[in-house]
Amino acid sequence: MESVQQFLQGVELDHRTAALLTGAACGVGALVVLVRRVSSHQETKEKIERARTRRDESLQRAEQAVLQYRESHPMTNSAPILTLSLSELTKQLQEGLLSPEDVFYSYMEKTLDVNKKLNCCTGILLESFDQLKMVSSNKEGLLYGVPVSIKENIAYKDHDCSCGVVINLDQPAQKDSVLVEVLKRQGAIPFVKTNLPQALLNYDCSNPIYGQTVNPHNLQKTSGGSSGGEAALIGGGGSVLGLGSDIGGSIRIPASFCGICGFKPTSGRLSSQGVRPIYRGQKSVLSSSGPMARDVDSLALCMQALLCDHMFFLDPTVPPIPFNEQIYQSSKTLRIGYLENDGYVQPSPSMARGIREVKALLEQAGHTLVPYSPLKLSHVASELLIKGVLADGSTTLLQNLEGGPVDPCLRSQVLPYYLPKWLKKTLSFLLKPLSPRGSAVFNAIAGVGSVPNLWKQHAAVEDYICETIENWRRCNIDVLLCPVIGPAYNFLYCGNATHALTYTMLYNLLNFPAGVVPVSKVTAEDEEELKHYKGIYQDYWDKVFKQAVSGGEGLPVAVQCVALPWQDELCLRFMKEVEQLVKQNRK
Repeated sequence: MESVQQFLQGVELDHRTAALLTGAACGVGALVVLVRRVSSHQETKEKIERARTRRDESLQRAEQAVLQYRESHPMTNSAPILTLSLSELTKQLQEGLLSPEDVFYSYMEKTLDVNKKLNCCTGILLESFDQLKMVSSNKEGLLYGVPVSIKENIAYKDHDCSCGVVINLDQPAQKDSVLVEVLKRQGAIPFVKTNLPQALLNYDCSNPIYGQTVNPHNLQKTSGGSSGGEAALIGGGGSVLGLGSDIGGSIRIPASFCGICGFKPTSGRLSSQGVRPIYRGQKSVLSSSGPMARDVDSLALCMQALLCDHMFFLDPTVPPIPFNEQIYQSSKTLRIGYLENDGYVQPSPSMARGIREVKALLEQAGHTLVPYSPLKLSHVASELLIKGVLADGSTTLLQNLEGGPVDPCLRSQVLPYYLPKWLKKTLSFLLKPLSPRGSAVFNAIAGVGSVPNLWKQHAAVEDYICETIENWRRCNIDVLLCPVIGPAYNFLYCGNATHALTYTMLYNLLNFPAGVVPVSKVTAEDEEELKHYKGIYQDYWDKVFKQAVSGGEGLPVAVQCVALPWQDELCLRFMKEVEQLVKQNRK
């Protein structure tokens, strides 16, 4: 009996010891987690501070270089240089009427000035000062002596391609992207990197590293995104030519917001090597890099310069199709499809008016205009666009956001992505009778669920492209005139109004080349009409869109021009036609 009592006392003692040890272990574990979090937070803070220091130091060094040049060249007048179009600029550089130094320092000075107002630059490429010396002794290349700005995610050796996320900082590119190499070969001087939104998949332009970029026409509005730093810098006069990238309107929307021209080529026409996406492997909605500038001729000249033997050699996956000048210069009358409303998002009054006015000008010029409607867009928006980009249920995107704060411009967009799949599906079911559009979105952001489903999704995209091309053939149209999102939004609305991306993202899904041309400005009448805006669904998203575009009087209005895959020159030619007719009409 005594031995049993001793045994029980021993067991009790072991339980107490175990409890104490367990408690101590939990405490240590919690302490380790806390220390790791504090350490991670501190590391994030230090990474951001280092990136900002690099940016600030590059800006200061560029400013000092500009001052020194001004002191040694007091007679240089920047104003006339900055007003030249790209075509005029390259002509004067080739003929020796302008020196690359005067052009470079004029644009560097203007960029520094514009950045102070708009916060559009992530850093000056100080290597450009050395390249300037090399360029001056060699007049070769279609872009000889032209300073070019590039979006932050386009690789330039020894500089970060962060995509606005902390996890990518302190990982400088090992070599230039193919596009940067080709620009240099053509005599251009990449001189500055420009801002973008956190994680790229947003059409605002703010991130926790470099902050918010604002609109050159109204500092209380966003520049758009994701190539928003490019659009702001060019729209503000700090760059004559820039390179952006576009997966859902990322060139076209900021071009629309900032009153410049932007072109998204057929995906695969230009090299994507060294152009960093936020994640790789997504094959349904295709990205492509493209030029941004003040006029269409500049876009065409950039495409002509990039579509050269050097690019085809550096990246053999790009089809060796040089720029077709004959198609671009053609004056043949066109049969043009047009739409004012895509049936999914009611356009703002200025968006719709822009289409009506351009349609009238095109008809007066002898072109034939044919009504056109995109096929089954409400289904496509959720099942092909959203489900394509977020096929993995947002897992990879959220992994890229780890280790840093989520920017306010992205927060409202990504919060639903964090919900467990079962809750997304439940919300989709509950929302069905109340908000069909909301229900479809919650179902789509849950992802495709399996590899067989992903293959089905890819097959559905292929089928939709075939159906759309058949529809074009039935309408017998050469090109399409359609709205582009605008005018520029108030801050923090882009993440809440992702539904409006149907106007641009559709052509990434279809892989049709598309570009935008500014054609007008928001009028007081547009603002008055906006007061009566209801939307198609009259739901939360329609209310958000109305709020986003309000207060836009005086802001740029653009239209979008689209062509079939690989008909990039025809798309640019159509854009040029629109641009010229608008200019003639203003006169």
